[in-house]
Amino acid sequence: MITLSNYQIIEVIYEGTKTTVYRASRNKDSKLVVIKLLKTEYPELKHIAAFKHEYELLKNLDIPGVIKAHSLEKYNNGFAIVLENFDGTSLSKLIQVEKIELLDFLNIGIQITQALGELHQNYIIHKDIKPQNIIVNLETHQVKIIDFSISSLLFQEKPKLSNPDLLEGTLAYMSPQQTGRMNRTVDYRTDFYSLGVTFYEMLTGQLPFQVIDPMELVHCHIAKQPTTVDQLIPEIPQVISAIIMKLLSKTA
Repeated sequence: MITLSNYQIIEVIYEGTKTTVYRASRNKDSKLVVIKLLKTEYPELKHIAAFKHEYELLKNLDIPGVIKAHSLEKYNNGFAIVLENFDGTSLSKLIQVEKIELLDFLNIGIQITQALGELHQNYIIHKDIKPQNIIVNLETHQVKIIDFSISSLLFQEKPKLSNPDLLEGTLAYMSPQQTGRMNRTVDYRTDFYSLGVTFYEMLTGQLPFQVIDPMELVHCHIAKQPTTVDQLIPEIPQVISAIIMKLLSKTA
């Protein structure tokens, strides 16, 4: 277990390939916080830069549906981001354990959409909207968007053609323009496509494209139409299905 001079670590919340997230108590006032750290003892400069970038994007934001950043603190050879403690469960876990009813979908979906709209108004593109990056408090039904490690300020980007394994983001939720295989710039609308994939999975329990091969998945995002939500789940209103399919449009 790690040690931070101003905090008492309580538990590990999440452990990924590059980062570990802890819940901790701040010594001066016993306030619960969340601490995000790079796992590597000697992180690369690009990972340190990404960490600082994430904090800079979040530090001045005051959006109810976005996790708040309290501070960026030096830790060993890198940094720790101290975030607000938000007691919730990732949307991906909820999808795995239970069917999300339509009213719950609407409640969660509206909050995600509002938060995303406010991010875009603050000139921020998230670029990795997916159920794992959405936390839901089951008691208050409040929603928070997390993980801004690859987010960028709102300017048009033209992604380079590269190996799918090297693309920024999560391929299953990635917009056609973000794959770098289309002659299109990336702007805030890339988040809409990822939101559409997330909504699709919330209502159907599955992704729009059931393929494993990365190149085939890129092709699906660019050229294939998924089965509509109301075809898979007939009780879903057609208007809801139409909104999701519009989000999943191949043209931004």
